[in-house]
Amino acid sequence: MHDRKKQPAYNKHANCLWQHSTEKPILPRMEQKKHSLWYHLADVALNIIIILGVVGVIRTFLVSPFQVEGNSMLPTLEDREYIVINKLVYYLGDPQRGDVVVFRPPTEVNKHYVKRIIGIPGDTIIIRNGKVYIQDTQGNTTELEESYLDEHNQGHTYRHPPSSGDTREMRYTVPENEYFLMGDNRQGSLDSRSFAASGEGATAFVPDSNIKGRVWFVALPISKIHALEPPQYNTES
Repeated sequence: MHDRKKQPAYNKHANCLWQHSTEKPILPRMEQKKHSLWYHLADVALNIIIILGVVGVIRTFLVSPFQVEGNSMLPTLEDREYIVINKLVYYLGDPQRGDVVVFRPPTEVNKHYVKRIIGIPGDTIIIRNGKVYIQDTQGNTTELEESYLDEHNQGHTYRHPPSSGDTREMRYTVPENEYFLMGDNRQGSLDSRSFAASGEGATAFVPDSNIKGRVWFVALPISKIHALEPPQYNTES
């Protein structure tokens, strides 16, 4: 007996040939749309998570934006300007004299201030007759030439309160891992001079752990965009 190949059946109603298939049936169009929608939503959610993670890493370890409040850093920084700080620089090295930094003051640790580092560990800062002097660990004393001060503040750095006009001498010896900071608007800045006078047990100095980053550039307004360059002092740190 000869084997017969199975012939496809004839469907007289459809006027065509058909045969059974082992292939999976194609999903209805609505089911395809549902699967496509869930895939799209999952993809969007994953991208959002990745973006937020990248932004979080950047803001924690690299750069972060802040808005200046007040006039304590005039003329270097103005009220309501937006600045970007470089955080990475202090993971790689120590803050330097002349750096403009964002930090948490010892008197209000829940706030951020922006000031300029004047004294680094080992310095003795001497304020007398409206001027600032640096005495190093060898006892050498040099007047600090501060080109970033305007005419209103040149020669007008006083004891606390900053607008007092009190020219009597004050000395601050900066401990290890701490810094002495002042605003460029010397007659209108609450800074290390004020921190020291805030009450019993108060300190003038800011620990390095409170310093969040160095001001890199002014970002807004657009007409004021510029990078902050470190000053060149007449004394070595």
